[in-house]
Amino acid sequence: MANPELNVIVFSGDGDLFAIGGNHIIHAARRNVDVTVICANNFIYGMTGGQLAPTTPLDAYSSTSPYGNVEPAFNLCHLVASAGATFVARWTSLNARRLQESMEEAIDKKGFSFIEVLIPCPTTFGRRNDFDTGLKMLDYFRDNVVIRHGANPQDVPIIFGKDIAVGKFVDLKGRLTLDDRVHSIGKKKK
Repeated sequence: MANPELNVIVFSGDGDLFAIGGNHIIHAARRNVDVTVICANNFIYGMTGGQLAPTTPLDAYSSTSPYGNVEPAFNLCHLVASAGATFVARWTSLNARRLQESMEEAIDKKGFSFIEVLIPCPTTFGRRNDFDTGLKMLDYFRDNVVIRHGANPQDVPIIFGKDIAVGKFVDLKGRLTLDDRVHSIGKKKK
């Protein structure tokens, strides 16, 4: 807010954004803070021992769910869209060109933009869930991803064994950002 000319880009993991930082992201979307968030979703806490994350699919295995996850995973795109995000997209790391285009669009977009990037984690998620190599998980993405631009974010959960929807789901126009609202307060008083 101090310098609205800056393009603020947050690159973080699913666990950091939707567990530890869960309240921060929903309120940033609600307030329509002018920021682009790129979420690397590997379905697990990959760097700290492979613990269950809020994005670990139902029945998937982790170091803290050796008999399978009993909790439904967050649908990240639906969560941020319902909180007020003005731009929401999801791609896999295989969709490099489309991901790049969405990143450019999100950065240029005024307001809270969110891109979920599904990435393989062969060492902690993959080995426990029949994806022994990163290539095997990329093959799964290639064979099961369906582009569904404009799909309702509520209808695009990630459920292994079913098609995974990717694309641009939300692109709202004309919603005031938090900066717009704060700067208009001073103008109203004059």
